[in-house]
Amino acid sequence: MAPARVESLALSGLSAIPAEYVRPVEERPTECVLNLKGVEGPQIPVVDIAGWDSGDEEVKKEIGRQVAEASREWGVMQLLNHGISEILIERLQAAGKAFFDLPVEEKEKYANDHAAGKIAGYGSKLANNASGQLEWEDYYFHLLWPEHRRDMTTWPKHPQEYIEVTDAYGRDIRKLVTKILRTLSLALGVEEDRMERVLGCENLEMQLKINYYPRCPQPELALGVEAHTDISALTFLLHNMVPGLQLYKDGKWVTAKCIPGALLVHIGDQVEILSNGKFKSGLHRGLVNKEKVRISWAVFCDPPKDALIGPMKEVVDEKNPPLFPAKTFQQHTDHKLFKKAQAQAEAQAAKKLDQCT
Repeated sequence: MAPARVESLALSGLSAIPAEYVRPVEERPTECVLNLKGVEGPQIPVVDIAGWDSGDEEVKKEIGRQVAEASREWGVMQLLNHGISEILIERLQAAGKAFFDLPVEEKEKYANDHAAGKIAGYGSKLANNASGQLEWEDYYFHLLWPEHRRDMTTWPKHPQEYIEVTDAYGRDIRKLVTKILRTLSLALGVEEDRMERVLGCENLEMQLKINYYPRCPQPELALGVEAHTDISALTFLLHNMVPGLQLYKDGKWVTAKCIPGALLVHIGDQVEILSNGKFKSGLHRGLVNKEKVRISWAVFCDPPKDALIGPMKEVVDEKNPPLFPAKTFQQHTDHKLFKKAQAQAEAQAAKKLDQCT
């Protein structure tokens, strides 16, 4: 039996969301849900990288400074003039939307199966958070890079151009990965290719996740994605210009502006570890919308599972001792999942205790 999809719930005409999607009071969005159109206050840094490949060293130095500052202060930035063509992005987004426009029964042909170890494919988020609640989201997930490790049976066959445009987009993102990692390495005073070498070079993996957030009748009670940091090294994000991404900054949730042509870049846990905390893996979450479907395209850039990730020796000394233990990427992932599972178990135990008293 296929699991319930959030899209099916949204299309059923329900006026109240099921209890398993209602977030605990402390997690719920408040007035920010009503004010997404008028975003005020501090904003995610915007970096124009048009001169990155120019011969002007001063321009390149200034771009590097801005990228590093955004990585230290926010852990996220919006890139303009990033070199990925507008036409390719439009085709990528049209292909992703065309897949999600298929009837649910057609999408189910690509369903993943976590119990059987099949992570790639069409799915809905399972409850693995402290509250045990579900997120208002369906998604499609598959390996994007390296090319020789792709399992093309997990890629959608409809629409026909999905494979072509997704492959082209992946190649462009891979070039940006190198540019960002080299810029961050130089900002730390290490060799330009240092970070990329630690993260696997040609063996660095990129996973694509298309997030589909259906209309929600009670957006003030739900979340599309709960608050989290990314386990990746870097995450690149496109969206369909429907606001909803929020970053936690100075004790407040800041809603990201929708800037035409911008590409969002998140600093992930692995870069924070390599930099010994000098660059920040920013806490973020996704809101949902009563009137509009929100879709985003996230590319997670990960080291190989057996890559040993710890603070680089060049950024550690007596005054700056290592803040993180060196572990394989798989161990870092397992530890993060264990902490979430432990928090969930403790929260559920406390809930049962309250019910008994």
